[in-house]
Amino acid sequence: MTNTSTPMGNDERPLHEILRSHARERPEKPACIWYGRAITFLELDRASDAFAASLQQLGVAKGEPVALFMNNCPQYMMAQYGIQKIGAVASPCGALNKEHELAYQLDDLGARVIVAAEPLLPIVQQVRDKTKLEHVFVVRYPDLLPERPQIGVPDELLGSAPGPASATGDTEDFLTVAASGARPDAVAIDMNDTALMIYTSGSTGRPKGAMLSYRNVIFKTAATVNCNGIGTDDVLLSIAPLYHIAGMVMGVNAPVYAGATSVLLYRFDPLVTAQAIDRYRVSWWYSVAPMNVAITQLPNISDFRLSSLRVNPVTSFGIDWTEALAKKWQAVASNCESFEAAYGLTETHTVDTFMPRTAVRWGTHGKPVPGNEIRIIDPDTRTDTPTGTPGEIVIRGPGVFKGYRNRADATAEALRDGWLHTGDMGRLDAEGYLTFMGRFKEMIKVSGYSVFPEEVESILNKHPSVAASAVIGMPDATKGEVVKAFIVLAPRAELDSAQLVAWARQNMAPYKVPRDVSFVTELPRSPAGKLLRRLLKD
Repeated sequence: MTNTSTPMGNDERPLHEILRSHARERPEKPACIWYGRAITFLELDRASDAFAASLQQLGVAKGEPVALFMNNCPQYMMAQYGIQKIGAVASPCGALNKEHELAYQLDDLGARVIVAAEPLLPIVQQVRDKTKLEHVFVVRYPDLLPERPQIGVPDELLGSAPGPASATGDTEDFLTVAASGARPDAVAIDMNDTALMIYTSGSTGRPKGAMLSYRNVIFKTAATVNCNGIGTDDVLLSIAPLYHIAGMVMGVNAPVYAGATSVLLYRFDPLVTAQAIDRYRVSWWYSVAPMNVAITQLPNISDFRLSSLRVNPVTSFGIDWTEALAKKWQAVASNCESFEAAYGLTETHTVDTFMPRTAVRWGTHGKPVPGNEIRIIDPDTRTDTPTGTPGEIVIRGPGVFKGYRNRADATAEALRDGWLHTGDMGRLDAEGYLTFMGRFKEMIKVSGYSVFPEEVESILNKHPSVAASAVIGMPDATKGEVVKAFIVLAPRAELDSAQLVAWARQNMAPYKVPRDVSFVTELPRSPAGKLLRRLLKD
């Protein structure tokens, strides 16, 4: 299906230039509200300027990666825009990552600088000798909280009093730097320059750095805003992790592109979410299906006014967002239209489709955004399948990434004749609605997080009692999928499931930890020695 419509109102400027325009035109308007503390467009612009200038003082040049390692907070937005203002490359690291995962990404990036949350500093310290890391900017979550928060604040944000982090020669307090008032030297940026490096993977190896350009970012951000009707007067609610591509486009990019206010939460809590919608008259929210369900189950939900909410794209992670659930949601948010949000992937800066609000088709993921082309092909013959026949989803458009960092082989496999081969299975109906059906690749989706088998296996194999391992995804009613591990023990080793799971919890992000462990004498392999994970599903 080809949507040949011209993208509506696209602005061919980097997002930080649009931020600067808002800072001039509406300087006192809140760009972000953090538990009652408003950060204006002018403050966001100046803070990101000051951070950009500090990076230049450290010698960070155009094209150099800078890592971000934190959960949702206003400082994340300041840092990402600051990095991009000097043409450097923002590379978010999952805030649930442990030592092995962070070390791998920083080593692959060759990153010298990281912006890290104070609670995550022990992990950063563990990897310093294994990477090229030279400088750490420390983010303290409580620093921007108001003295009297207007809504509930997570306990983990109240663990320490606000104040600058202790500084050493190679460690600085982020907020002190951001408040310096410094301005960066101008840097010429081409829209094809790399703006983001987001790590992703499939069935062919460990995580790869997907290079996304400024044009990729602005195209998909404009599509998000225009197709979903986000306006300057909207108040958005941002809960999805900003380091995840969906949370980034909805929480970092779209509000700035539209000139709208975003209410930012550190993490999801059903009661606090209801408080936020009520208190700030939120009109637009991107959510994940279990969030909506949890809110409807609050015993005091009738105490909150959710009538301001008018649009709520929902992603079916863990729970399918159905028409029946949408009606239950409308019973508590009476003016809200909710529907499946979109189909997308990291390599396209997500949002490859949108759901037309006047023609919602349940069970599908909507139509291609204007300017995007989607086809369904037979993965063997590479010819288009008949309408309604499943095949591989391939995509062409201004959102398709530049390739993988230092991985010409993987780039050539993914990008063929101008089309991105996603490895995902889907079908298109006669009206052009796409239905995503699953993954050809072996990537596992746990509560929306991508889990890469070879990465988990590489960590499990570090256990002294493990000779070899293989992991696959198993269906789970709550999380969509969970990880199952098959373990070959080392000679004379003794290890049980509980011991291995406990060890895994100390060495990888929680969503990657196996929920089930089977001990086997050998793993299925091809004559060439390739691990045949598909046989473990039989």
